[in-house]
Amino acid sequence: MDISVSSNTLTITGNIKSVSDFQKLKNTIDSIVSQHKSVVLHIVDSLSITSSVIGYFNKLVLKDGINLQINAGNQQLIELLDDLNLSSVFKVKKVSL
Repeated sequence: MDISVSSNTLTITGNIKSVSDFQKLKNTIDSIVSQHKSVVLHIVDSLSITSSVIGYFNKLVLKDGINLQINAGNQQLIELLDDLNLSSVFKVKKVSL
């Protein structure tokens, strides 16, 4: 997994699947939310995301009041988030990235 950052926007390529991926993503987002109350994630091609990442995203939105938007390039990820009833919480959109 690779992350590139521009202001409050993260572009993530590769699958989000390991504990180190979660740690890298969390550290990056923590540095962004210290300056912004809105985060946009472009998840280019990951098929899924780990439960730890989902839990962290929930905390950001529900506890910290961060405006989180996920732009997903993979239909399988969109369906996963929809099945978990998280599409509206994370403002999930299908995009071609």
